[in-house]
Amino acid sequence: MKKSDVNGENELPLYTYLKSQKGFEGFGKGVAAIAMKAMAKQADKDYKNSPDIKWNFTKFLVNRQGNVVARFEPTADMKEVEKAVDKLMNE
Repeated sequence: MKKSDVNGENELPLYTYLKSQKGFEGFGKGVAAIAMKAMAKQADKDYKNSPDIKWNFTKFLVNRQGNVVARFEPTADMKEVEKAVDKLMNE
């Protein structure tokens, strides 16, 4: 076990692929989203236009064929993630 880079010149090829398939689409709404927006803007004024992973717990949903079908930011409701996984498993 070791730390893996998910952004930058040393990022793992897996994350390069995942981000190329599903870029950043926003943090959504709510208190957590507002806090994440403020933090992201402080780190990168142009964060909205970068596919980079903004914070821990960004999740990617990949189907059996290896296609990235969804990206969930840390602010996503886990019920939304569960619903997407259930839908994919029943296809």
